[in-house]
Amino acid sequence: MNLKKRILIAVCAILVITLILSFLQLLVVPKYRSNPEGAMIGEYYDQAGGHDVIFVGDCEVYESIVPATLWEEYGISSYVRGSAQQLVWQSYYLLEETFRYEKPRAVVFNVLALKYGTPQSEAFNRMTLDGMKWSTSKWKAIQASMTEEEHFLDYVFPLLRFHSRITQLTAEDFQYAFDAPAVSQSGYLMQTNIVPMTEAEEEGRTLSDYTLPESAMNYLEQMRLLCEKNGAELILMKAPTNSWAYWWYEEWEEQICTYAEEKNLSYYNFIPLCEEIGIDWNTDTYDAGVHLNVYGAEKLSRYFGALLQSAHHIPDRRSEAETSARWQERMDAYRKQKIQLEKE
Repeated sequence: MNLKKRILIAVCAILVITLILSFLQLLVVPKYRSNPEGAMIGEYYDQAGGHDVIFVGDCEVYESIVPATLWEEYGISSYVRGSAQQLVWQSYYLLEETFRYEKPRAVVFNVLALKYGTPQSEAFNRMTLDGMKWSTSKWKAIQASMTEEEHFLDYVFPLLRFHSRITQLTAEDFQYAFDAPAVSQSGYLMQTNIVPMTEAEEEGRTLSDYTLPESAMNYLEQMRLLCEKNGAELILMKAPTNSWAYWWYEEWEEQICTYAEEKNLSYYNFIPLCEEIGIDWNTDTYDAGVHLNVYGAEKLSRYFGALLQSAHHIPDRRSEAETSARWQERMDAYRKQKIQLEKE
């Protein structure tokens, strides 16, 4: 056998092995259908561009802000780049990546994540990082987020981390290996169940230290500078909740108010505004006051949308044919999902 044939056979063998490993990797990585929080970050790329407002943050964002309502009521084009327990440095690198795709007028960050100053959990890391496309932003986000037990190569080659799932594959893994329908509506994860709050919380658990971590506040400042560099206004928010699980302490509030005042940023704490917004904790929560359901989220979005338009001059784009056509498709999908979930 001559050298050329040997090289050809070797190349073909490498290609076959690569294809097999790539297929196995597609099969074993989690599909996040029963736990959809892990699928949302990757959904952004199909709708990237043309947004005047980008929301970043944890579950309090993607379960509280409804871009469909912002569009329907005010013609505001927006997207929620949220994920479960999204840490502030993850929000920063997601935003850094987002500015490569588009230049929003405003960025809204939910401040609850500022209570974390160190990496927390591989499971939650994966829900944010695996969905990002490869870039320097993803590279840096992984390095900033890894716990001591994690390895960078496991993110580069997920097969290394999830190979044990090969014996636990389900029909879902094959069905969604190459393509999967969206689980969110422009980044909003819809919840239609109603589980009333049984008893209002009066105070959170006592903490040994109420100082927000320096590392977290440093990333917030980097986020502010990144927005400034890209011509976007940074707006801070605290979503409504009535549970010790996400308790917002007065000491934290004071620190955020001080920072916002020093940096000339707008900050909206919606917790004390629940009555004005119209939130009813008997009907507007799906988990007894921890998060809003769709009915509460629509109310908050109507309230916030008015602020975004009046105080921050976010334009109404309903008169723009191309933008309206794009949002008509999203509105149709939103209404269809809402009807379907209400029936279930």
